Amino acid sequence: QVQLVESGGGLVRSEGSLRLSCVASGYTFNDYAMAWFRQAPGKDRECVAAISFDGSSTFYVDSVKGRFTISRGNIKNTIYLQMNSLKSEDTSVYLCTIRTEAKTGYGLAAYDYCGQGTQVTVSS
Repeated sequence: QVQLVESGGGLVRSEGSLRLSCVASGYTFNDYAMAWFRQAPGKDRECVAAISFDGSSTFYVDSVKGRFTISRGNIKNTIYLQMNSLKSEDTSVYLCTIRTEAKTGYGLAAYDYCGQGTQVTVSS
């Protein structure tokens, strides 16, 4: 059974930084892209950042470009999201997802598994 475990969320002041981590386990497929989504109350779930299996291709939603960085660890089953210059509108549950294809996909439907999420709260 595929498991995605996120960590690193918390409460931070505006303009602060956090680093989220996600570790995947229990999978049998070989090449897989991963992504971070977020969902705030009353809002649609959106893809914040995505990374291909080899790390050569990344995607960022416009609102986080220049502030967030997605990366993969030396062990491919781990991804990170470095979040700098956080704003109150970044407050959300951040969810780690995995796709059973090497390239990134568009939208949550393109990703096959999703973690439980970690809460990020930015105080103004």
